[in-house]
Amino acid sequence: MTPYYDHAGITIYHGDCRDILPTLPKVDLVLTDPPYGIDGGSGTVGRSRSHKHNYLSFNDTPSNIKMVVVPVFMQALKLSSGRAILTPGPKCMQMYPPPSAFGSIYQPATCALSLWGRANSQPIYFYGRPPRIGIDIGDTTFKVTSTSPERGIDHPCPKPIVVWRELVVLGSNTGDVILDPFMGSGTTLVAAKNLGRKAIGIEIEEKYCEIAAKRLSQEVLSL
Repeated sequence: MTPYYDHAGITIYHGDCRDILPTLPKVDLVLTDPPYGIDGGSGTVGRSRSHKHNYLSFNDTPSNIKMVVVPVFMQALKLSSGRAILTPGPKCMQMYPPPSAFGSIYQPATCALSLWGRANSQPIYFYGRPPRIGIDIGDTTFKVTSTSPERGIDHPCPKPIVVWRELVVLGSNTGDVILDPFMGSGTTLVAAKNLGRKAIGIEIEEKYCEIAAKRLSQEVLSL
């Protein structure tokens, strides 16, 4: 398959990851933020955020998580020999296999509500063994002081680059290959590039491939 973008060790494929994953070589880490299965809402009580989940190629439902997303993650996990970092979202997190360790993204400025109160944390699942086990001890919970997305990124749910940078460092070594089968606007690839890793991203929506390619084409990227 011809890459949508391929430069300096960073590759983007535009298409269905179920078709592309079987063609890929082994990688060192899977780092991904897949759909959450929130079915047009926010997964919380309060104002609707359906405008933030405007993918055209699938319905973001719990059924899609169970039938498509989880099997894709399991397939990707085989390429990394079991090492992965996943942000599953709180609504369908129980559908994924049990992680080796658990962390979170703490967002004290959140304005969302759950049934029991403020929804100010997002789960992180860690799978396999970290590359520097017994040498380094890294954090597994990360505080984000603002919920505002990066300026100029037209994506329904961009991830905080400051957190993704820490996750890349935690889960890989310089020169490693990182795979993101649900690439979105390319935050995993941007963090990998800036930290001297190689990366492969797969995205089903071409407009997000274009956004990611533009971000990667910048000479200096702010972390």
